[in-house]
Amino acid sequence: MPANWMRSLSTSYRRARRKFPDEHLLLTCDIDGTVIDMRHVILAVLWAYDRAHSTSYFDRLRLSRIKVHENQVGRLLASLDLPAGIREEVLAWYLEQRWEPDVILESHRPFPGVMEMIRWFQIQDNTSVGFITGRPERLREVTLQSLNQLGAPYGVQIPNDLLCMNPSDWEQGVAESKVRALDDFRQRGYHVFAYIDNEPDLIKAVARHDTTKGIRVLHANTVFESIRTHLPQRTAHGASYRLAQLIPGEDALPSQVQLVRKAVSNKINLRQFLASTVRWAGVDVHLDASRSRLMLRPESFMTSLALEMAWLGPEDVVESVQQRGRGIQLDLMAGGLLVDMVLNILTDKAFDDRDIWFNGRIEHLEQKGFRRLTERHPGAIIQCPIDFLKPLVMAAPEKARDSLKMLRDWGIGRFSINWGQPELRRLFGTLRDWGYDVNIQDPPDLESFLQAVLLLPRSVTSDFDFPQWNRRGRPATPPERRGRKRRRSPSKSRATTSRAGKVHRTKG
Repeated sequence: MPANWMRSLSTSYRRARRKFPDEHLLLTCDIDGTVIDMRHVILAVLWAYDRAHSTSYFDRLRLSRIKVHENQVGRLLASLDLPAGIREEVLAWYLEQRWEPDVILESHRPFPGVMEMIRWFQIQDNTSVGFITGRPERLREVTLQSLNQLGAPYGVQIPNDLLCMNPSDWEQGVAESKVRALDDFRQRGYHVFAYIDNEPDLIKAVARHDTTKGIRVLHANTVFESIRTHLPQRTAHGASYRLAQLIPGEDALPSQVQLVRKAVSNKINLRQFLASTVRWAGVDVHLDASRSRLMLRPESFMTSLALEMAWLGPEDVVESVQQRGRGIQLDLMAGGLLVDMVLNILTDKAFDDRDIWFNGRIEHLEQKGFRRLTERHPGAIIQCPIDFLKPLVMAAPEKARDSLKMLRDWGIGRFSINWGQPELRRLFGTLRDWGYDVNIQDPPDLESFLQAVLLLPRSVTSDFDFPQWNRRGRPATPPERRGRKRRRSPSKSRATTSRAGKVHRTKG
């Protein structure tokens, strides 16, 4: 059994791409329990029961306590010690409500990372993602609407012709309909290289039908109903959709996204940058206390007394970057004199505008500073952060558009937003729809970085401290904080595998 299912999927894709370079590759996925975490449906419907009946049986029920398949909610209700006679009433309510269109549209939630995985394959050349579900055909319209509603913030779009529904009713002929769907995709010219499902019985049915063993079968080890025994030996198992295990390295990233390696301020960081494939070196430019000399120390070091690193001067970095045919992003931490000194260095080095990128805050450079940069280097990228505009974008979009138009008139052609910005995907989507180039700044780890890149912004700025890719960005952290373990982001909730039991119904 492969050690990691996303890595196995990635390997299978690359192998199929090499073996069938001219064919249209297709990843196929089940929906419920594979893409959609059905525990959210159980929770939403039970809470709705309380609201509709003015009861409080499920006030304390939380997602983490739901460890049963959506067809086995009776077991959950039995564990909650409901009053006599209520359990049957609640179960009947649940069965009646769970596939109502409003429930599908309001309560369906994807597993963490699954939409990003789908997006990754959708942006690959000559590659698509197809969906094969046991839901009956009558739910096609609401299923498409729900999936595209969930996928929109991630850039995922699912066309009607890549959704295969069950022509029979619930739980009838599910395995047969999935096998027929795979055959149908092949007849339409797709080369199916992988299939993902949470139900072991359905994986076994697909594997038996695939006599050439050309399809990598993957078991989504979430919550399932059938018994997980005697799965094909080639089955990969997993429950976490991790981009860092799916995408092999920076060479595999979409070329249209410009990448910036920030904090190239000392010899170590410069050497690491030049050894990478990243085009842009980012530096924070300050004036020293005497206001007579430029410094490249990152802002986090400006109040630190520890200065033992071999800091470089701006001329050193500009010259090294220029010699390698790379570009430089200059983050100007002040205006006035600092701008003049930076412009003089670029003039002395005869730096080409196409390799220059200025970033500055509005309060530092003001209109005068941005116009000066534009006049001296009209072909350079000129950028400013606009996180402060987010409330206006959300609440008063026309006023926000007026502000952005004013900034564009100053010569600013790109706007930067921080990855930690609440509702970042919504903010990014709005700016993109308005036609603005966007830079996403400071995703804190490899997973976040890859999620940012898959949105396909114009650029992403990161410290590239990605040990999973054998990349050490050595972010410029003050020495008093070195040696501490980096705070790990809270672990994402994951569904647990249901205990094998009698199979009452088989779900698609």
